[in-house]
Amino acid sequence: MPPATAASTAMRRLRTPLLAALLLSTLFSNPLHANERARSIDRAGNVDDSARLALLSAMEDPASFEDKYDAQVWLMAKSAPLERYIKDPERRMHILKAVHREATRAGVSPEMVLAVIQIESAFDPYAISRVGARGIMQVMPFWKHEIGRPDDNLMNLETNLRYGCAILKHYIEKAKGNMPNALAYYNGSYGRHTYSSKVLDAWANRWR
Repeated sequence: MPPATAASTAMRRLRTPLLAALLLSTLFSNPLHANERARSIDRAGNVDDSARLALLSAMEDPASFEDKYDAQVWLMAKSAPLERYIKDPERRMHILKAVHREATRAGVSPEMVLAVIQIESAFDPYAISRVGARGIMQVMPFWKHEIGRPDDNLMNLETNLRYGCAILKHYIEKAKGNMPNALAYYNGSYGRHTYSSKVLDAWANRWR
């Protein structure tokens, strides 16, 4: 079955309210995504209900986050490695600030989020995969409908980061802190660590 057909079939099964309420709690306390088969859909074609609930919860929390002084030190330290992808200094600072804010809000490592973004989109906020994953963290659009937020713009940097960071946090918890497994969950490739190895290599060699 072609990837797009598999994703469409899986999406018709995504009507479990439990997953929608958990996703909204992680996202908006401080933007899910797919590989070629559709991320967060397992090999049986089912969506992780607890992930949907986490996203739903995060998206409903309207709290804002003000960067603290220590974040400014972090911004300067990460600007140099990001220059390979983003030449404009102001644009680099804008992206780094958003990553730090949304990662901190979700309770995940900003450095790990940077590594995920490097592998997912090479820091292109307008990236679209061949199966329709969108934005800097490659979020699948069906998640907007699963959590009742169809008007969310996944090409918006902050929105995409909020979705992605919330989902990553959920999968880190699901994997009990095992980062290779968490990243494989995020990528929809649980049971294989090819994607996880790429992200962890990026983290160790560029962002840590």
